[in-house]
Amino acid sequence: MRIVLTWRDKAEQCIYDLAFKPDGTQLILAAGNRLLVYDASDGTLLQPLKGHKDTVYCVAYAKDVFCIEGLWSPEQKSVSKHKSSSKITCCSWTNDGQYLALGMFNGIISLRNKNGEEKVKIERPGGSLSPIWSICWNPSREEHNDILAVADWGQKLSFYQLSGKQIGKDRSLNFDPCCISYFTKGEYILLGGSDKQVSLFTKDGVRLGTVGEQNSWVWTCKVKPDSNYVVVGCQDGTISFYLIIFSTVHGLYKDRYAYRDSMTDVIVQHLITEQKVRIKCKELVKKIAIYKNRLAIQLPEKILIYELYSDDSSDMHYRVKEKIIKKFECNLLVVCADHIILCQEKRLQCLSFSGVKEREWQMESLIRYIKVIGGPPGREGLLVGLKNGQILKIFVDNLFAIVLLKQATAVRCLDMSASRNKLAVVDENDTCLVYDIHTKELLFQEPNANSVAWNTQCEDMLCFSGGGYLNIKASNFPVHQQKLQGFVVGYNGSKIFCLHVFSMSSVEVPQSAPMYQYLDRKMFKEAYQIACLGVTDTDWRELAMEALEGLEFETAKKERKKRGETNNDLFLADVFSYQGKFHEAAKLYKRSGHENLALDMYTDLRMFEYAKDFLGSGDPKETKMLITKQADWARNINEPKAAVEMYISAGEHVKAIEISGDHGWVDMLIDIARKLDKAEREPLLMCAHYFKKLDNPGYAAETYLKIGDLKSLVQLHVETQRWDEAFALGEKHPEFKDDIYMPYAQWLAENDRFEEAQKAFHKAGRQGEAVRVLEQLTHNAVVESRFNDAAYYYWMLSMQCLDIAQDPAQKDTMLSKFHHFQHLAELYHGYHAIQRYTEEPFSFHLPETLFNISRFLLHSLTKNTPLGISKVNTLFTLAKQSKALGAYKLARHAYDKLRGLQIPARFQKSIELGSLTIRSKPFHDSEELVPLCYRCSTNNPLLNNLGNVCINCRQPFVFSASSYEVLHLVEFYLEEGITDEEAVSLIDLEAPRHKRENKWQEIASNNSQTLRLDETMDSMGDDDPFTAKLSFEQGGSEFVPVVVSRSVLRSMSRRDVLIKRWPPPLQWQYFRSLLPDASITMCPSCFQMFHSEDYELLVLQHTRCPYCRRHINDPGP
Repeated sequence: MRIVLTWRDKAEQCIYDLAFKPDGTQLILAAGNRLLVYDASDGTLLQPLKGHKDTVYCVAYAKDVFCIEGLWSPEQKSVSKHKSSSKITCCSWTNDGQYLALGMFNGIISLRNKNGEEKVKIERPGGSLSPIWSICWNPSREEHNDILAVADWGQKLSFYQLSGKQIGKDRSLNFDPCCISYFTKGEYILLGGSDKQVSLFTKDGVRLGTVGEQNSWVWTCKVKPDSNYVVVGCQDGTISFYLIIFSTVHGLYKDRYAYRDSMTDVIVQHLITEQKVRIKCKELVKKIAIYKNRLAIQLPEKILIYELYSDDSSDMHYRVKEKIIKKFECNLLVVCADHIILCQEKRLQCLSFSGVKEREWQMESLIRYIKVIGGPPGREGLLVGLKNGQILKIFVDNLFAIVLLKQATAVRCLDMSASRNKLAVVDENDTCLVYDIHTKELLFQEPNANSVAWNTQCEDMLCFSGGGYLNIKASNFPVHQQKLQGFVVGYNGSKIFCLHVFSMSSVEVPQSAPMYQYLDRKMFKEAYQIACLGVTDTDWRELAMEALEGLEFETAKKERKKRGETNNDLFLADVFSYQGKFHEAAKLYKRSGHENLALDMYTDLRMFEYAKDFLGSGDPKETKMLITKQADWARNINEPKAAVEMYISAGEHVKAIEISGDHGWVDMLIDIARKLDKAEREPLLMCAHYFKKLDNPGYAAETYLKIGDLKSLVQLHVETQRWDEAFALGEKHPEFKDDIYMPYAQWLAENDRFEEAQKAFHKAGRQGEAVRVLEQLTHNAVVESRFNDAAYYYWMLSMQCLDIAQDPAQKDTMLSKFHHFQHLAELYHGYHAIQRYTEEPFSFHLPETLFNISRFLLHSLTKNTPLGISKVNTLFTLAKQSKALGAYKLARHAYDKLRGLQIPARFQKSIELGSLTIRSKPFHDSEELVPLCYRCSTNNPLLNNLGNVCINCRQPFVFSASSYEVLHLVEFYLEEGITDEEAVSLIDLEAPRHKRENKWQEIASNNSQTLRLDETMDSMGDDDPFTAKLSFEQGGSEFVPVVVSRSVLRSMSRRDVLIKRWPPPLQWQYFRSLLPDASITMCPSCFQMFHSEDYELLVLQHTRCPYCRRHINDPGP
């Protein structure tokens, strides 16, 4: 474990707490009454935050549950407060946020649920003398139980389960802990406090070492999320950022690999059997060495030597043999049968298992590599590589080192061949060099190497790794490469042991490539040795044939024995068959009990009549095989018809179908398909494939139905564009709706039937595609000046957005789009009449209608003007119609506005003439044209700065969607608590209105009779409760809506109320007609309002709604 200081800074005041941004990019610190935000990567101070008047003791990034002088969670509407028996010093939530642990000053730990109820109370032995100063739940998701780490000022570290049960014993710290925190995955713990340093512990509380020593108390320390970076905050304001590098501690000997796990455990892995055994040391493991049946583990204060229980090569049970209770400092550790070797810089020390130093060697340079190469117990040999390029051989019982060779570059890795004749070296330049030990001659060298290993079973084979490749070299042949990540550490037979990051793996490598390299050089004995390491049966046969052809009979004979062939008759039969004496060979095959070889021979020779003699007692499998081969032969000699019949009789339907399909024989395919059982899916699917290919979809459909493959049947109908059949199938099986409507929509779009395509996309549930098609249609309609179509498409877009808004995640965005598109639809619907008036020679609308539409557009286009809508056309129409209808003041305003715009040449003369002639007209508007507000009875000016609302009561006007006159409707809203269903039921009651009571009062006396009319305010007013609700506060700038109660709803007549029944999530809209005798019709689809006479005339003309194009026979929503 190595600690690297990444950056350090100093604040002016004590650092009480700090927190990382969840993604780890920023660090926020509490320094006095300020918050400091740092860039976690380089320590740059990004910004200081002020605002607190007192010292900040705690900082944290937001989560879904908070502690703010009480408990609050999203399910609760308010913060709940709970009293505690003592001052709370620290708190921590469990991973799932269900429980909160509170550390008290009196030494008590309270475990509460998120409602604040105390579930468990833990009383520490020290009581009030041991305040709980820091607690933290283990964040690991792999733990079966929630584990709470507790650090108190009784200088103890303890662990508890959620149930309150303590895990293990208290661990003494010898300092007052001020902070405790876990690594992201919970594998390690950080502790800091009065000892002015941060200590690293395992999750079980075993101290591993010091992360960083400081000059004052450590008040806070945290780990950067999902990393090994640690930040420390101190009393004197110092902030330190460290990187903890966990190095690999391991050892390897042949097929046994030992490595450190969780810093305190050692796992021994058998690389062949994949068995593993764990040795728990409960202390930091510093070094590991393994050799034969010995295992040495160096701990901080001692070295443990283990041995296997037995000499069994697969035994994995270790027991302690010796303990050397002494602290050692070393770079490398090696264990032998009776000794341990310690390597420190340039010095090697040999110690007995009792800890007595027996021998010491001093080297000329730093020791870079050391390896045990075997030998008798107590006399083992060591291979040592130095930084100065020197390579030595040392025997543990000899004081003198033997120099094997000296090279110019430093040694990185070494290995010696099985016979001790060759030495492989990897130097600091990543070059693999191979020497002859006796002659010191450099045999060859290869680049791009980081590690090397000789094959323990073959003298001339080695492998080396580097650059992401594994390289295998046999003798002086070229290198054979294959991809492999990591370092090669061992090579045994056909297995290569590779270390990648922290894991060791065994890779099975076929030895075919080097075997063929030897065969190419006619080196049959060497090829045989390679083959013994592991090659395929085909490679063995090739070796035998090559040896025979090379007259190397001994090798060929060994190959036959290796495969278990010792029968001389069989060998002689092979010889006869190669000589062309087929009948003699067949007899010998039969005599040796290998009739199948005779059958194979005659079949290969197409001598089927002779082959039938060797069919084993009419075995149907062999008969089928023979017929199949005969069919193969017929196929090869270009007799497909005969081949198909033979394949069918042999049951080889796939081949028969393949030939029939390739030749286009539909009749034969039909015959095969109808004879096959429905369980034989593969041949039936092939038949269907060929039917489709040969343009016979009917037979393909029949085949798919036979096997019940409805999905393929749907695809067939789609591919052949048989939409009626596809829709019928979709009705019966709704799960295929997407598979049908998506291609159908695409087909419609490709054939320029975009509206139908849009509906098909919508029906398929592909709202995104449906919206995209509509947006494109809308854009095209605007560009092509088809504004009526554009209005219709925008209305459809708005309704689709409303449909999507039912998804809570998209509600706000889609509702905003809905209102925007509804507005655009209304604008384009009105502008359609303006565009036709200005572009076409004849007008289809009355002057009053054009006047109303242009006024509506002028008041609506206060901000941005949508694409395609011309202000010039709108103002031009308004000016002409205003002048014609007597609204001279408005006409003059329109002409004045036109003078500030770019006028098309065709309007130039008309506008200039109109601007002059309007000056001769009186400067006022006809009172007949002035719109009336039906709520407050105010006459509104024709030019309204507020837009389409009343200047007095701010009530929005409701326009007819055909004539654009202001309708005698007032929108009202329901009191809180009244649902739409209840409102409708109250309106439907139609309670009779109370007749006015007789206000005449008779007074009788002795002399006279008096009849008096009781005139009160009640008798003077209207008895309609809704009319009373229309009043509002005069002079207010805010719109005050009409809100009605249940009694008002009950007094209404159903025929006077129009309801826009919007689908969720919109609320229904309610309108009251103030002139019941003047009938108003509302389209049940688009909810647009019309004078009934206008609507009936338009529907008779077009048989549909002029706005949403709903056909008169279609039902409403």
